[in-house]
This record gives sequence, C-alpha cells and structure tokens, in this order.
Amino acid sequence: MADDEQSLFEQEMAGVVRLKHDERVRRGGPSESEQALAHRRQAAVTETAADPNTLSDREITPLDSWYVLEFKRPGVQNGVYRKLRQGRYEHEARLDMHRMTVAVARRELFEFIEQCHEYGLRSVMLIHGKGERKPEQERSAVLKGYVNVWLRDLEAVQAFHSAQPRHGGTGAVYVLLKKSEDKKRENRERFMKGRVPYDGGR
Repeated sequence: MADDEQSLFEQEMAGVVRLKHDERVRRGGPSESEQALAHRRQAAVTETAADPNTLSDREITPLDSWYVLEFKRPGVQNGVYRKLRQGRYEHEARLDMHRMTVAVARRELFEFIEQCHEYGLRSVMLIHGKGERKPEQERSAVLKGYVNVWLRDLEAVQAFHSAQPRHGGTGAVYVLLKKSEDKKRENRERFMKGRVPYDGGR
C-alpha cells in the first residue's frame, strides 16, 4: 500500500519544478550602527587625506634631560650656526610645549613652524622641558626625543641647538628657519633699490 501511495505521489508531482527565490533584500536600508561605522570610516579617510602634517607619530625613545640637541643642514654657514648655538639671535617667536601630550605637541609644533616660515621669521625657540623623574629611573625627556626627530623632518628647519642656560638650557632649543620666498623677494628688492645697473663704462 505504501508503494502505491509513493507511486501515486510521484505521478502527481511529475513536471513540477522548484520555485526560484529572489535574494533577500533588507528593508529600510542599513542599520544605524552600519551607517555610523561607514561614517567613521569615511571621516578617517578624509581626515588622513586632508592632514598636511608629515611628522612621524611612531614611538620615539626618550632622551636624557641633559642631552644637547644639535643639527645643521649642509650649506648653513659655520658662523651662522655658532651665533645660533650661542643664543645671539633674537627669538622672534616661541612655543612652550610643557605638559603637552605627544599628539598635541606634534600638531602644535608642525603648525608653529609652518606659520613662522610663512611669516618670514628666521629664529624661533621651542621649550620642550627636561622631562620627569620616575621612581628608580633617571630623568627622561619624552618630548625632547620627539622634537629632535621632528625638526629634522621639516624642510623649513635649517638648524637647531639646545639653548643657553639663560634661555632654559637643555629644556629648550633654538631653531633657525630658512627664508620664505616672500622674504627673499623683499630682500632682493631692498638690495636693488637705488642701485644703478652697470653699463660697462659707456
């Protein structure tokens, strides 16, 4: 009897094909959490693309608080560097980075140097501090280590040297910036003003 029922069922179902199901579509669009995630990803991409700050944010080894910072690019005259080292240039601007986090200091230093160069300033000073003494450890200066690396990476920086004691000693640094194009043009115009072109004696 069971065989007869099975045969009857197969006869009735002959020619029947399985219905095709369309892919399920979520109604109402993405959820709020998915939208928030997508927004954060887009914001991160946009922020990275728009951020002109080229300074490294990798971890840098702290320096001893008494370590003397010194750096001079090729082409900087020895006499100029000596005057910088001796603190004989007037500081046209300064940035105090005491108690700043590394992230804040990275942003502030980059913007400070960029603005100083844009305004045609040549000699500026950074105050990074001498660090903090931790129990059973020598005093170490975290920001000082970053400043030592960051300043070398900035094209506008021509030279730098730890300050004289009267200006903060090894807790501060003198920075010499290269001339901006506007300043170079201004100097050329001042130099040429009132000069008579050489005519070869004619």
